Amino acid sequence: MHKDAQKTMTGARIVIETLIEQQVTDVFGYPGGQVLNIYDELYLAKDRIRHILTAHEQGAAHAADGYSRATGKVGVVIATSGPGATNLVTGLATAMLDSIPMVAITGNVPTSLIGKDSFQEINITGITLPITKHNYFVTDINELADTIREAFQIAKSGRPGPVLIDIPKDVQVARCEFCYKGVVPFVEQHEASDEEIDRAVELLNECERPYIYIGGGAAGAAMTKDIIALAEKIDGYVGCTFMGLSAMSNSYERFLGMQGMHGAYASSMANKEADLIIGVGVRFSDRATGNVQKYAQNAKIIQLDTDLSEINKNVKVDIGIIGDIVSSFSRILNRCEPKKRPEWTAMINEFKAKGQEVRRQEEEAAGDALTPKKIFDVINEVKDADTVIATDVGQHQMWTAQYVTFERTRRFASSGGLGTMGYGLGGAIGAQIGSGDRTVLITGDGSFGMNLNELATAVSYRTPVVIVILNNGVLGMVRQWQTLFYEKRYSNTVLERKTDFVKLAEAFGLPGVRVTTQEEFRKAFETAMKHDGPYLIDTIIDKDEFVLPMLPPGGSIDDIIISKEVSV
Repeated sequence: MHKDAQKTMTGARIVIETLIEQQVTDVFGYPGGQVLNIYDELYLAKDRIRHILTAHEQGAAHAADGYSRATGKVGVVIATSGPGATNLVTGLATAMLDSIPMVAITGNVPTSLIGKDSFQEINITGITLPITKHNYFVTDINELADTIREAFQIAKSGRPGPVLIDIPKDVQVARCEFCYKGVVPFVEQHEASDEEIDRAVELLNECERPYIYIGGGAAGAAMTKDIIALAEKIDGYVGCTFMGLSAMSNSYERFLGMQGMHGAYASSMANKEADLIIGVGVRFSDRATGNVQKYAQNAKIIQLDTDLSEINKNVKVDIGIIGDIVSSFSRILNRCEPKKRPEWTAMINEFKAKGQEVRRQEEEAAGDALTPKKIFDVINEVKDADTVIATDVGQHQMWTAQYVTFERTRRFASSGGLGTMGYGLGGAIGAQIGSGDRTVLITGDGSFGMNLNELATAVSYRTPVVIVILNNGVLGMVRQWQTLFYEKRYSNTVLERKTDFVKLAEAFGLPGVRVTTQEEFRKAFETAMKHDGPYLIDTIIDKDEFVLPMLPPGGSIDDIIISKEVSV
């Protein structure tokens, strides 16, 4: 038993001791008046738990999120009351929509002042109710430790998500007896019935064109080996959602990549032509399906998910299997019949060839210009399997999804569901600290401008994050839509800013370089990947580069745009 297994402590110390009890080694945050007691205990426990001070609470929330994505652990963020707490909102919403386990701890004014419009008082539990998996307002110190334990259990069990705990100042100061209890277990998940599994197996045995469609739920559950085993057994192919990236090695011959609005041609076409889609931890979002009335019209759909609310939410499925997706998938794998499907393989190979031909034509048309494809060719050559890739949101995010090769799980951190511009730098810092591996942030000049203050954090902690800005001087993704669907009315998407990112980097205390050719980028990137600390590369690209293929809004795979001139 721990030497302090039972003793009287302040609420602030109970917070820290409970975090340590739950095996938390790193927390992110920013101090303030209503969490001073907690920060004092962090100081006293600094040999057992590390605090990373960010430049802004939003950056701290994104860092905790990135930390979780890279490690699978529960990310932890701490903020004071009022604006400190409200600055967490975007980070909590980002984690909520991507099912990322986080615990946010906020301070508040003493309970005697609640509801009196006290200085920096805010009802943060009311504000965050729709964007957290659960939240708490703690008024009794005797319930504090168990509340924190329950928060961790909720955050990581079933469909993961963020949990917020709001702790008034007087609860932090009060004292009570504290007992160590150890790490809370996962809540045991519901097991699918044999009847449900058998129905899924029956459909699988009967089909001719099976497509395994994996999402963030599959990525978080570490199901790679079983997914490969099923693909081999049934002669099927694998595609993924944006959130499913890095769940499967890009070098695996049956993996077709991301499908959907900006997905790989082969993957999107395979999804269209399949007669059976096995969705694993996916929500069939509009970005992936396009017009749901035209989605998978000739296919049966099996959906595996831990969350009942996801079944039939966006797409009507033939079989919805609720429960532990690892267990359900394994049972399907073990019961289905092995079968060769040569006609399906031939069709897939045609899709692959078509996609490769489009890419070849794009490269020929580009000539000597520095294109995103050329940039990512260098990144893939220089990085290793352990390198973590983070992004902001925009064209650069989709180019990353299309071009970067992943060989290991949990090597990708990006905002999928909420699409949070400004996520990248905080997320990259958190992912690097959590993984211990060099991290590359792919960002755009628009997204980077939103939270570039976190350069101070990267420099202060000598975080080896390589920042690659795809700088086109515009809000590229919105401008692409304006080009295609708004008759080139470029309303407020041409930035015309005078920001010099190289000088900005130097002002923050890190090296920066500007490049305009592939060879210049190669030299800079190789240098950056060896640098002890953060490094910024400002990469100048054409404002008219498009992310293709693309499904138009409200369209289907039949309307796919594969080049600026041609749609099929």
